[in-house]
Amino acid sequence: MKRSIVIAAANAGEGHIASAFSILDILWVLYDQVLNLHSIQSKNLDRDRFVLSKGHACLGLYAVLAKKGFFSLLELENTFCKFSSIFGGHPNCNKVPGVEASTGSLGHGLPFALGIALGYKIKSIPQRVFTLIGDGECNEGTIWESVLLAAHHNLNNLCCIIDYNHSTDRALLLNDIARKFESFDWATIIINGHDHKEILNALQKTDSQKPTAIIANTIKGFGCSRMENDPAWHHRVPTKEELIEVLIELG
Repeated sequence: MKRSIVIAAANAGEGHIASAFSILDILWVLYDQVLNLHSIQSKNLDRDRFVLSKGHACLGLYAVLAKKGFFSLLELENTFCKFSSIFGGHPNCNKVPGVEASTGSLGHGLPFALGIALGYKIKSIPQRVFTLIGDGECNEGTIWESVLLAAHHNLNNLCCIIDYNHSTDRALLLNDIARKFESFDWATIIINGHDHKEILNALQKTDSQKPTAIIANTIKGFGCSRMENDPAWHHRVPTKEELIEVLIELG
């Protein structure tokens, strides 16, 4: 999947590779072991939902959806961000099979997910709603308005995963994010966002009354030594020489 992400971005001449690598392990566990894929494919309305709030990391979601049979990795690699492609730089739920919400305007995915979770509560639908936000996205006021509202309505069917890769540290230090969510009356879990066992255990936990925040400690560009924790790779693609080296490192 990482190789396909790099190839897709290189062919397109654009993409947020490092951000996609940051969340790839989380998305894989979520789609491989938690979500009901048949329910998503059949568009059953009463299903677990996932909203990728940090839409610029969509290459990670596209790669996982491809591996799960929604479309082919080859199609992703060859058409990403082309004029007639279904794969844009942010996910479009009207074009890409398996995508639940069109996102990318930061701070909006959590409110989307909150609305779905509240609707499920009102209709007594037992399924859960997951969303993944970035730590930089936590600079947005809509995040904390939503966090407050979710706790007020006791949305224990809502799980917010925070991709804590410290990409926002140079602009605004968030420090103890878990404590912040706890102060808004959320249940919190802190994990290694690249450890599949820890990810799965956290995703399976629910509180009887409170929404859940999973603080996933991650590394931006994880798995590629030249990209890891290098801000220069936030939005750039490898040169031809770098592409060869990256693909060799990825096996």
